[in-house]
Amino acid sequence: MHATAGDHLVIHGRAVGMKDREGEILEVRGAEGGPPYWVHFEDGHDGLVYPGPDCTVIERQQPTH
Repeated sequence: MHATAGDHLVIHGRAVGMKDREGEILEVRGAEGGPPYWVHFEDGHDGLVYPGPDCTVIERQQPTH
């Protein structure tokens, strides 16, 4: 898994009825864009995340000029 600050991390719900959690990656602490990531979640919590197979990185949209 590879990410940069500004990308979004989605943790997919693993059971029926569990909602996905999404947050912005504020800091990449691993080598060459690898985990762990310091993430600010939509609910206001921040945390250090070691993403598993239930996670997806969505690249930050670059502005087009």
